Amino acid sequence: MPDLTSQKIPVTVLTGYLGAGKTTLLNRILSENHGKKYAVIVNEFGEIGIDNDLIIGADEEVFEMNNGCVCCTVRGDLVRILDGLMKRKGKFDAIIVETTGLADPAPVAQTFFVDEDVQKNARLDAVVTVADAKWLSDRLKDAPEAKNQIAFADVIILNKTDLVSKAELAEVEARIRAINPYAKLHRTERCQVAIADVLERGAFDLDRILEIEPEFLDAGDDHHHDHDHHHGHDHDHSHGGLKHYHDEDMQSLSLRSAKPLDATKFMPWLQNLVASEGQKILRSKGILAFSDDDDRYVFQGVHMMLEGDHQRKWKDGEARESRVVFIGRELPEQMIRDGFESCITT
Repeated sequence: MPDLTSQKIPVTVLTGYLGAGKTTLLNRILSENHGKKYAVIVNEFGEIGIDNDLIIGADEEVFEMNNGCVCCTVRGDLVRILDGLMKRKGKFDAIIVETTGLADPAPVAQTFFVDEDVQKNARLDAVVTVADAKWLSDRLKDAPEAKNQIAFADVIILNKTDLVSKAELAEVEARIRAINPYAKLHRTERCQVAIADVLERGAFDLDRILEIEPEFLDAGDDHHHDHDHHHGHDHDHSHGGLKHYHDEDMQSLSLRSAKPLDATKFMPWLQNLVASEGQKILRSKGILAFSDDDDRYVFQGVHMMLEGDHQRKWKDGEARESRVVFIGRELPEQMIRDGFESCITT
């Protein structure tokens, strides 16, 4: 069976606090010679200050750049703009949606789960958060949006690292890990990150998470460790002894099973869980091995919204195991663990 996700245009939701460096990144995407056609949806052109020399054609809300990218503003409805983009000839390699600095990325991400036409043509690829190494620790204390943006991220660009000491950088990374141990983290100056590290990540594929934190996931299975103790881990060990932070407000929970799951139990359980606890669950993701099913099933969710599909066949020799991750506030951890256990095929 074909990989259904591959025919859809990947969409990156780009978020980050004011002044963190999103504009620098967007300007690079719109001006560099990367040989790709990207559509960038922003809130206001004024904020970006696009270089007029780079614009080759503009109608009232769409600017075409001389590197083939297209930029348009969200006036009103994101769905309407996406529909318009889908109809343009020479479809895009990817779409980037920028959210305003103070915004919670959830409603933007949910657009890709809600509207049927959008879902047919596009898929949420990754939420990318640009964070300011110097100010993030303060923002995490005083701005819940900043915490949401970190918790939501699949990829975090920790920018302006040249403005902080090694110790400050280690501390801000530990704080990030306390909120979200799973995101891929890039340390940058002036957002100098390879565009391929930001766009078309296939972050939907949970295998990425395992590349980052194999020990993190191993610890939870046999010993029922309290996951919170792992939160501060920095697995590249470049800074030596890191402080372990535990974020009172946010938790992450990973579950796995080497035995197959019963789809007739798991799917209703998951839907029920996000329906009742969805306000607390910011992100959910999983790769699932169902009994009597040769295909891997993948799902991801934002609050109450879920989307999922058979992805591809399990490969020979691949460990057929199910892995599920939840990130949220005040998660009912024991209830989730017990519910998951009850879905394992006996």
